Amino acid sequence: MAEEPIRQIAAGVFTVVAGDRRETVYVAGPASDRWAFWNGHVFHSTGDPEQGVRRPASAIGTGAQALTAPMPATVIAVLVAPGARVTKGDTVVLLEAMKMELPIRAPGDGTVKAVHCRAGELVQADQELVVIDAGPGR
Repeated sequence: MAEEPIRQIAAGVFTVVAGDRRETVYVAGPASDRWAFWNGHVFHSTGDPEQGVRRPASAIGTGAQALTAPMPATVIAVLVAPGARVTKGDTVVLLEAMKMELPIRAPGDGTVKAVHCRAGELVQADQELVVIDAGPGR
């Protein structure tokens, strides 16, 4: 008998099976404003949950991009400073919310333009944490 591909194992915690991989996904927020955390990545969905519209919360384009807090949280560590070079996937800020550590990762290569948080600070959902400048042509 095949295992269910998505199974809720606790409030806001799901096991997702894809092929031979089993992953844990944390989900928060009402259906009209849902946040999912998986493997250091944050995804956000708004609107009608039946539409299935999903977009990465920190999809990068060109120019400067602000990385924001996905939910109210405490800043555990700020791992970058203005002027620092980051590569896609680098953890720039570590948050704690709902007894989980949430790494906020650089969505692409760039230079840290500004840091708007500090360790120990309580931040709110959508509060700007770090601005990364991808620069022209990136």
